[in-house]
Amino acid sequence: MIIKYTPADGEPQTFDAGRLRASEIQIVERTADRRWAELKDAMGEGDVNAMRVAAWVVMKRTQPSLRFAEFDPWEDEIRALLDERETSAFAEKLYAKYGSDPAELAEAFDELRDAAADREACEQAIADVTAPKDPAPAEPEQQSETTTASLTES
Repeated sequence: MIIKYTPADGEPQTFDAGRLRASEIQIVERTADRRWAELKDAMGEGDVNAMRVAAWVVMKRTQPSLRFAEFDPWEDEIRALLDERETSAFAEKLYAKYGSDPAELAEAFDELRDAAADREACEQAIADVTAPKDPAPAEPEQQSETTTASLTES
């Protein structure tokens, strides 16, 4: 999960909430008063508090004295996006669900593009899941004993 923070008066920042240390996860859980698994789901659903806590913990890596109360973004300044691994997994799920309906699949992939942190990785994931699959290789024909016997007699 990538959290994008776009303050009105500053440069956009991205935080990889999918790469937290165990100690950081403990801080997130303690601050949010929720379990990490629940918080990850909540971020994916756009829960502002879950995103805020995770972003704050990542920000503390470079700003150790930053207090939680000091990081209070506006609701429209913070957004959760899918990382490359999540984008790829989601593309596979969408294809499995909508692959038989090209219009539905196109609409679902457009939404995926909006939700992905890396547009190029998203396009590659879509290309990977929609690429024609190689048919299973044909098994080599086994020679019958009579064919083998007739070859050795010749």
